[in-house]
Amino acid sequence: MKKAAVGFRVHSGWTALVVLSFEKSMPAILARQRLQLVNTFSYKYRQPYHTAEKMRGTEAARFVSQIRQEAATLACRSLRAVKADLGKQGYQLECGGLLLASGRALPDLERILQSHALMHTADGELFRDAVRRACARCDVKLRSVKERELLKQCADFFSTSAPQLLRRVTQIGRSLGAPWSQDEKFAALASWLVLSEP
Repeated sequence: MKKAAVGFRVHSGWTALVVLSFEKSMPAILARQRLQLVNTFSYKYRQPYHTAEKMRGTEAARFVSQIRQEAATLACRSLRAVKADLGKQGYQLECGGLLLASGRALPDLERILQSHALMHTADGELFRDAVRRACARCDVKLRSVKERELLKQCADFFSTSAPQLLRRVTQIGRSLGAPWSQDEKFAALASWLVLSEP
C-alpha cells in the first residue's frame, strides 16, 4: 500500500479536503472534496454559536452540543468513506494536516455568547474539533499547522520561496478544474507537508 496524507481547511459548516500521495517523487492529488459538516446547510446550523446567542442557557448549550456531535459524526462518516475508496486504489491514509486559525483557548459558553468575535472563533473551532475527532476515530495521525505560518513552514521545509510554492500547488491542481481555490491549495499544502515529514 502506498502512503497518502489528507489536508483540511475548515470553514463554518464545511471543510475542504485534499488527499495527496507521491508518484515518481512528485505530489499527486488522489481526492478533492468539500465535506459538509452539518445535516442542514443553513446559517442556523453553520453558525451554531451565533444561533445559540438568541437562546437561553441550557437550550443554547444543548444546541451547540447537538451541532458538535452532528459535525463529528458527518466528518467521521466522510473520512471513513475516503479511506475505504483510497484503500481500493492501493493507498493507505495514515496522516493529515489541519489548518488552524489563531489557536487561542476559548472561555466558557456564557462568555463566548457575549462577544461577536469569540462566537466566530468558537464556530470555527467547533468544526475543526469535528475533524480532529474524526481523524482520531479513523486512525489518521493529525498534525496541526497555524494557517498564517503554513507558507513559511512549507517554503522552509521544501527549500523554496512562498511564491514558487504557490505556483507549484496551483499547477498540481490545474488538471482537476474548479474548484481549486485557496481552500484546496492550502489543504493540499498541509497534506504535502505532513506526507513529506519523516
